Amino acid sequence: MTASERLADPAQASPKSQTRTTAANAAVDPTTSKRTPRAIRSLNKTTRLEANGVEDKDTPRNSGKGKKIAAVITEAAPSALPEGATPKKTKQRKEVKPKTEDTQEQEPQAEDISTKAKRNPKLKEDLESADPQIDGSIHKTAKRKRIVKGEEVETEGSEPSPKKTKRKKATDVEIDETVENEASPRKARRKTKVKEEDEEVQEGGEGQKKTKRKRKTKEEKEIEAMPLATRTDGLRMFIGAHVSGAKGVHNSVTNCVHIGGNAFAMFLKSQKKWENPPLQDDHRDQFKAFCGEHEYDAASHILPHGSYLVNLAQEDPEKATQAYNAFLDDLNRCESLGIRLYNFHPGWTGSHPRPSAIARIAKALNRAHAATKTVTPVLETMAGGGNVIGSTFEDLRDIIALVDDKNRIGVCLDTCHVHAAGYDLRKPVAFQKTLDDFDKIVGVKYLCALHLNDSKAPFSSHRDLHQNIGLGFLGLRAFWNVMNEPRFEGLPMVLETPIDHKDEETGKDVEDKAVWAREIKMLEGLIGVDADGDEFKAMEKELADKGAEERAKYQEQFERKGEKDKKALEKGQKKLQFGKTKTEKAIKNGSDSEA
Repeated sequence: MTASERLADPAQASPKSQTRTTAANAAVDPTTSKRTPRAIRSLNKTTRLEANGVEDKDTPRNSGKGKKIAAVITEAAPSALPEGATPKKTKQRKEVKPKTEDTQEQEPQAEDISTKAKRNPKLKEDLESADPQIDGSIHKTAKRKRIVKGEEVETEGSEPSPKKTKRKKATDVEIDETVENEASPRKARRKTKVKEEDEEVQEGGEGQKKTKRKRKTKEEKEIEAMPLATRTDGLRMFIGAHVSGAKGVHNSVTNCVHIGGNAFAMFLKSQKKWENPPLQDDHRDQFKAFCGEHEYDAASHILPHGSYLVNLAQEDPEKATQAYNAFLDDLNRCESLGIRLYNFHPGWTGSHPRPSAIARIAKALNRAHAATKTVTPVLETMAGGGNVIGSTFEDLRDIIALVDDKNRIGVCLDTCHVHAAGYDLRKPVAFQKTLDDFDKIVGVKYLCALHLNDSKAPFSSHRDLHQNIGLGFLGLRAFWNVMNEPRFEGLPMVLETPIDHKDEETGKDVEDKAVWAREIKMLEGLIGVDADGDEFKAMEKELADKGAEERAKYQEQFERKGEKDKKALEKGQKKLQFGKTKTEKAIKNGSDSEA
């Protein structure tokens, strides 16, 4: 049956169509309806009924759940309603506070809804499932429906639990703000969420003290990023410091630029734990890009430092495997970053003989060479004490002798360590003798890098205590000797001097990287300077006076220890000190000569 035939003969129409027709007639003629018309609802919380052009403002406004429909009585209403009469009020499902009519929206006509319903089957089904007595219009999108639903859950449900999460709390407020600020729901929602999160940070959890997170301003961040000193170009000595690689190894490059260094060291991963995440590809790429941008030669002037946990002399098979794997991981990271030199501490003997420990170190180096291609492990000179390997030039010589590929092994001279181990660098004659001994025993050709540190402990104390340049027992003259030594030209020279100081307000240790910036410039200024000139002597005296009190303290400690050793020998004990047994005669005479 066609549509025109169904209209002509209502009896032949489908039951569903008859229902809709009856409902429509009832909407026009309330006297024939068996139920009271519902109050009209709109999204802007303003309800209006129009009959004969008269607006009814007495009808209460309702906020219901589900789809919100704004409807208009058709023009046939005047014939069915008495003059001046208004439809009866319907029951309110829930009370909603009245709102102003600032956000009123124009009601769409019923015919627009029917047109949209034809185009959108889903909308048609929604309309059919709604109250058949009222033609409706859906104002908002699906997103709006979800927000209204959230409002109903909060209105009808129980009170929010005190354990409600921050995210849930933010969402609830988000919904309330959206309903109240219909003109710009997205903006209101964003503002509310930020406000809630800020309150969480400031107020903390239940029963906790109020804490306020202090955030750096843009100006403070810009000041921190500014270089403390500019890099000096064209020098034959490449000086820098052991900088931080926190939050990515690429940050070490910018940290070195910050202090004006031309060389630097860093840890390739956390040196306080065995297991570390792998090197990220983007960190690797940024590291290479920054080196190119700031003109750092990664193969020649960057000297990563190995983990203090690694001991390649370890005899226990399980621990030896753990140490080797951590060592090899660092070498692989070096090759990924284009770094050729890798500095590490040789190790310690434990309770085992020194020669066997040295043999295990060399064996591990040979395995590492076979597993890598370009990186050169660099043995660091040590201060000595007990069973530490590397405090004598002979230890380094014996390790190198057992390494198969001697083109991929090197040595790093640490000025504090060699001073504490008994190799003098202070006077020009003593300095040249120490270098000659190194060349004769180890070979200057194996020298790849230097660590520049003054010493808090006296000469031959075998104590590893770093001090700022010129303040310790080495003194400024030792570093003048270093900076004017032709055999050190082109090598990376890395500061490991202390930069911490006590904060006057908090009493906590605070880093001051400006210390490194000043020391780099001071060392660079020693190149070619007359050591007998007044300017140099005045600087030397100023620094020596500044460190005098601390030197006296450590000198006293060293002398007390010497007295204790003498008393032990007088009782007939043989004291194992610095890895060597000393004769009673040598101790009594105060000599550091070994038996």
